[in-house]
Amino acid sequence: MPRMADLPMPTVGPVSRLAPKPMKFVLNWGRKYSLWVFNFGLACCAIEFIATSMSRHDFIRFGVIPFANGPRQADLMIVSGTVTDKMAPAVKRLYEQMPDPKYVISFGACSNSGGPYWDSYCVTKGVDQIIPVDVYVPGCPPRPEALLHGIVKLQEMIATENLSDRYVWAKDQPGNPVIT
Repeated sequence: MPRMADLPMPTVGPVSRLAPKPMKFVLNWGRKYSLWVFNFGLACCAIEFIATSMSRHDFIRFGVIPFANGPRQADLMIVSGTVTDKMAPAVKRLYEQMPDPKYVISFGACSNSGGPYWDSYCVTKGVDQIIPVDVYVPGCPPRPEALLHGIVKLQEMIATENLSDRYVWAKDQPGNPVIT
């Protein structure tokens, strides 16, 4: 008889397929309206992010809590500004420290594609070269309303998300149960 400590621990992703549909709705609803933001402001787009969190635009009414204490308390990273090749490892390391499920919004032309500096030798050609991006917000700099629209699009994506699809890698890992 195996001990409890010897049994593989199921992860949230693959096991969520077994949850009843109303439970999935409640879990997605809770994740959708409690996004803790880890702002990675690198240039002028960070000022627009700050403007979005102020009283005029107030993204707290959408269930977005700005300025998490660190990456371990956040589930949404907003990369705003020019990502240089020297900054890229730090962006990746902080993304990897965030707990799952985690989301990324690329905010501004510089973080989307390098912006006006795309042909520079030291600018990364988009943050999606380093980490997976869920929502792109265009503009140079984008208006606060554009970030609000991007947040609403991310929340729509979260509402219809199936965590077992997001964590397909977990089925292939040794020790994790394979659910068919």
